[in-house]
Formats: sequence, structure tokens, C-alpha cells
Amino acid sequence: MIAGAALSFASCNDYLDMTPTDKVSDKGVWKDINTAELAVNYLYSFVYDINEQQSLAGMTDALTDQMKYGSYLYNRLCFIPSEIAYGGSTLSSSYVDTYLGYWGSRYNSIRRVNEALHGLHTYGALTPEQTTRLEAELRFLRAYMYFDLVKRYKDVILYDEDLSAITENRALNTEAEAWEFIYQDLKYASENLEPAAKTSGRLNKGQAYAFMTRAMLYAGRYDVVKSAAEEVEKLGYDLESNYADAYGKEIAAGNREAILQYVFDLSQDVCHEFDYYYTPGGDYSMHGQAGGGYGTPTQEMVESYEYATGGHPDWSAWHKSDVTDTPPYADLEPRFHASVLYNGAAWKGRTIESFVGGADGFCVWNIEQDPKGRTTTGYFLRKLVDESHDVIATVKSSQPSTIIRYAEVLLNKAEACYRTNDAAGANAAIKKIRSRVNLPYIDKNGDALWSAIRQERKVELAFEGFWYWDLRRWGDAEKTYPTGLNGYQVHGLRIDQQPNGSFVYSYVSVDDRDRNYPAKLNRFPLPANEINNNAAVTQFPEWK
Repeated sequence: MIAGAALSFASCNDYLDMTPTDKVSDKGVWKDINTAELAVNYLYSFVYDINEQQSLAGMTDALTDQMKYGSYLYNRLCFIPSEIAYGGSTLSSSYVDTYLGYWGSRYNSIRRVNEALHGLHTYGALTPEQTTRLEAELRFLRAYMYFDLVKRYKDVILYDEDLSAITENRALNTEAEAWEFIYQDLKYASENLEPAAKTSGRLNKGQAYAFMTRAMLYAGRYDVVKSAAEEVEKLGYDLESNYADAYGKEIAAGNREAILQYVFDLSQDVCHEFDYYYTPGGDYSMHGQAGGGYGTPTQEMVESYEYATGGHPDWSAWHKSDVTDTPPYADLEPRFHASVLYNGAAWKGRTIESFVGGADGFCVWNIEQDPKGRTTTGYFLRKLVDESHDVIATVKSSQPSTIIRYAEVLLNKAEACYRTNDAAGANAAIKKIRSRVNLPYIDKNGDALWSAIRQERKVELAFEGFWYWDLRRWGDAEKTYPTGLNGYQVHGLRIDQQPNGSFVYSYVSVDDRDRNYPAKLNRFPLPANEINNNAAVTQFPEWK
């Protein structure tokens, strides 16, 4: 790690050298490419931090119909995500800032990047090529950070590397100005970064173009999305033949679909604890311990998947109690089997037992406060969980975090094509996504095409943190379910095993009340610290 500012001493004794040998000054760091790259490397970690910090309450999928946190204990990853989904008077400005904010932490990251850009240009003694490349990396990082701010707040304060322009009182820039700022940073990055093959793991051209498709989709600059997606395609990215490899296989292992990925290394103690929270509870209970099962897929999400041959099952037969027929899990498409663990599914050389009293177990929502690894929905998360990980041996996990993959780029392009009346382009992208899992597709137009795009974004990107933000940016979140997030409850299947080994299924709500998304959540409130310390801003009208 590089120290940002090293102490220096003067001495009349030339034999007493007090110059630090293990630190580099702010000025010195930009005079050598090795130390300059190390300084930028440190900032790379913000990309993973932002990707993981989408909500302090837990995965944002639990704010939709995709996932349910089953604990009734008042904590994050427990009851609080449900409380947010219920809406109402609980959603004060301070509450929303606590669980969905990040204004201060994002600006801290932006300041660090702007300081690096300032140092690069003020003190740098690198070659023009090296300077341009590092500026491109830093401007990608700044765009990534500002994107997360703008999607939350819309109007934000724009700062660049001119540190003299930082003042205590500064007005908000408009959302349009912010998107242009982000676009210019990504344009510079995409034009000046090298392709992945030439970068030895550093930020590259494909990542800049791919992220441009995401950012400009939010900005409504659909022609830019389409052209950036085409640039990504030219760079040789493609879909992995196996859906689970798309997000679970490392780029170094030959993943052609992963574009931006954060990789971990247990040998260096660079790890995470995703499996501890989301692995099936039986992985612990079979060893006399408790863990896992914090967030589990809902029945609504399960019903979003099609048959492997196309078309949706009629689930109405299971929307009642004491049903003896087995749900059509075995007949569902590959993405279901890669994403959801259900009663009877194969897992780590055993069979999932999500029935009452089974190894993985079932917990009745709102009656048993602490599930201790049991599911309240009848399901467990398979996607993103490492099946090879021995959770008893170590809490540390090391599967990669895939932040951008080519399937998202195709879906971004499909939406942009739809918005620009290019039905042929949208259909081609959707068809490619579905072909990977051998699902049939007939070209569509109008509302039917839009429904197909929504369906593929929901299922293809399930549990990757997109659906809440998609509904929000479309202006759909405030609408009635199933279009939006109002007036519904999420459900599960309670499974009881009979003496003869057969199962009985009962449709159960796992909510206390109907969910409610107020329109004011389309823009999160400014934090109190900003309002109190910046006389040039006032709280957004909907939050006053």
C-alpha cells in the first residue's frame, strides 16, 4: 500500500538519512509508472465496494418479488429489507439515507480519484502514452462512481480534478449535466484504453464500452448504447455455453462472457463471506451448526421461469393448500436449475430437504423469529453460491464477483433498439440470449417485444442486483404489481413430508402486509450532513 503523504526531514548530518524508504510522497508517486499504477490499483477496490454496497439492508432483489429475507429479527439481512418493501411512514429521509444512501462514501471515492488525476497531471513525469492510459483508467473509475450517485439522486454535485474548485457551498448540477459528465469520462476511457489482451488485468477498452451501455441506458441515450454494444462485440466477447459459467468462472479460466470481474484469492486472505449467508441451511445443520439461508428465492420468482421447451407453466394448481402433485421443477429451463435450489434438487452430493423438519428445513415467517438457516419460501439460492465450498472448514469464500457480463450488454442493446424502433435489432439480441439455454423465440413487435425484454432481464440477470433498479428507472416501481412493486405480497411453498415419504405443498404468504413503493423513492433524499453543511442545496421537494 502507498502512503498518501510521507513525512520528510532536513538534517545537517549527512550520515543521518531520515528519508523514508517504504513510502512515496504525493509528488513522487506520479514520477514512476510502477508507483503510479500501484496508486491507481488501490482505487480499483472502490469498484467492488460500490457493486456490493447497493443497499445496507441486503441484496436489492429482496426489495422486489425475487427474494425474501426470512428472519424476523430487526437487522440487516433480516427484517429490514421487508420493512423497506412495505413502505409507509417508516421510509423517512433519514431511514432511506441509512439503508439506500451512500452520498458521503461515493464522494469520498470521487475525491480520491480526482486527487489522483490532479497528481498525475501536476506532478507526473511519465511518458505521454502512460499518462493517457492512467487518465483513462481514472476517468472510468470516476464515471463508475458518479453513475451510482446519479441513479440514486439524479441531481448531484459534479467535481473534476480541479481541486481549487472545491468549495463548502456548491449547488447541485442537473441530471442532464451529470449524464454528460459521465459520458465524456467513458468516451475518453473507451477511446484510450487498450483491449483486454494487452492490459495484463488492468482496466480495458471492453469494460469502458460495456459500462457505457449500462450508464447511457439510464441516461436515455439509446444510440450511444447501441454503438457501444457493437464495439464490445467487435472485441470478441461472447456468451458462455453454460449459463452458470457466465458469472461463476474466472476470466483467467477462459470466461469469454465476463467483462468486468473482481477476483479473490484465499492464499492472500482476499475473500468474502457470501456463502455463509446464502448457502442452504443444511450445509450447516448436518454438522450441528447454524448458518446460511438468509435470503431465499420467492415463489413469484420461481414462476417467472419458463418450461425448458418454452412457455410458462400454469401454477394455479399450487396456489392453495394440501396439494399432493409435485411442482414442475424438473421441466423448467436451465437458468432456473442454475439459480434456485428446491426440495429434491441435487446439491454437494446430497438432496436438498426444504420440507418441514428436513435437513435444510422450513421456517414459518413471522412465527419463528430466527430461521437459523431454514427457508421461509421453500427454496434456497443456488446462483452465486459456490457448490465446491466447504462452509464448515472455513467461512471465507473466493468465487469471483462478475460485475459486467456480455449478456447484460446484449440486453442493454435490446432495450435501446426497442426504444429507437429497431425491432429487428432487439429481437436478434433477445434471440441470442435465449438460444444459449435452448429456448425458442419468435420475433415480436410493440408491447409483446417489450414484455420479452422485461422477461429476459428479470430471468437472465436474476439475483445480480438489477431488477429493483430496472423497475425504478422505467418508472414502473410505483405501479401496481406485477408491472410494479405496489399491492402484492411474496409467497413460498410450505412442504410437509408424509409418513410414506410423499410431500404435500401449501401456498403461503411470507409478508405481513402488502408491499408499497412510494413514488418519492424514485429519487433518494439528500443526507442531512450535506444540507446542514452546504448552504447552496436544499432537500428535494418530495422529501421535505
